[in-house]
Amino acid sequence: MTRSKYHTADILLWLLKRRQRPAAGQAGSANLHEHVPLPAKQREVRFSDFESVARLKERGGLAKDSQENWCRLWQQNPALAVAKSQLSMGWVLETAQGIVGYQGNVALLYQFGGRTLVAATAAGLVVEPAYRARCIILLASFYRQRDVDLFVTTHTTASVASQSKALRAKALAQHDYDNVLFWVLDAHQFSKALAAKFGLGSGIAAVGTFLGSSILRADTLRRGPRGRRTNRFGVREIDVRDIGDEFEALWQRKLTETPRLFADRSSASLRWHFTLPGSSSTVAVLCCHRFERLVGYAIVLHTIDRETGMRRSMLADILVEQDDPSVTETLLEAAYSNAVASGGHLFEVVGLPRHFRQILMRWNPYVRKYPTDPLIYKTADEALTRTLADENAWYASPFDGDATLIP
Repeated sequence: MTRSKYHTADILLWLLKRRQRPAAGQAGSANLHEHVPLPAKQREVRFSDFESVARLKERGGLAKDSQENWCRLWQQNPALAVAKSQLSMGWVLETAQGIVGYQGNVALLYQFGGRTLVAATAAGLVVEPAYRARCIILLASFYRQRDVDLFVTTHTTASVASQSKALRAKALAQHDYDNVLFWVLDAHQFSKALAAKFGLGSGIAAVGTFLGSSILRADTLRRGPRGRRTNRFGVREIDVRDIGDEFEALWQRKLTETPRLFADRSSASLRWHFTLPGSSSTVAVLCCHRFERLVGYAIVLHTIDRETGMRRSMLADILVEQDDPSVTETLLEAAYSNAVASGGHLFEVVGLPRHFRQILMRWNPYVRKYPTDPLIYKTADEALTRTLADENAWYASPFDGDATLIP
């Protein structure tokens, strides 16, 4: 294939690169009703608010939630046993006609240099358009919580990122963290989903799908892992419920390596994090063994876009003892193969430290730029603030914040 055809394939992906789906930090959407604002008061979230918040999120284009998931986040959360005080479930803006704004607040645990840190992550921010000027009030309540060591906000909108920075939050120092790497696994279905996403007419969609899939199919032959490794390390898949003692042992060994800021990956936290009640998403846990000892794992999250039917597979987490490059590459290839076997149309990797991305860049991925900073953080600890200014102090991935925590 000539370089001009490769260029054509890149142009076909332009729509995807411009794509900005509603995210956990979405501060409102065009689906919400415009109206003259009424007086609104802010208060903390209560469990009885579930139905009202669910309707608000639905109008805002956010994923459907469940009462079982609220219980998971705010009653079954492992971080609750460690926190010094009971953290708020979040905050709502309420008028005489009901709830018009919502900011969820989920406690998480982090580990750094032998310290256990209590973190808070912002989740499900959504505000009716007429009340968007009050968004910063919700954010201020989030950032001024007491007994919180670290605040983390992931995959939010540009306006929320800007307001968070006005409240002295910072973007992750890793310069390429906003480059999303992806591989098209099914060119026809991928092109069809793009046509549906942007509302092309049936005739135009059929032609576009044919042309797009033909070009992409040829282009994707030069992308992806080459020379697949044999199963030399014994990679196998298990259920989330079977994450147990060997995961705990690997986690404890990992904490003795070079100090980095890790979201807690104890076996209990992993099981809790990837058990998603009421979600259509599925999770694959891939275990890599050497001499019958677990030396690494990768977790792949499979989702289906409600609007287009696109099947998206994301590398949700990966952990490797001593960052062994052979084990790392084996697990990355296993994750890619798992996405293919699942019938996925797209395999996507967001974030991860540099040594992972160096391997993945050899697979010649497509790259799209996330429209804003994917991870924003704040801490009141001045020493920790100085440390986190170095990208090497982080082990950031979709496991952080609410990127893979909320259905």
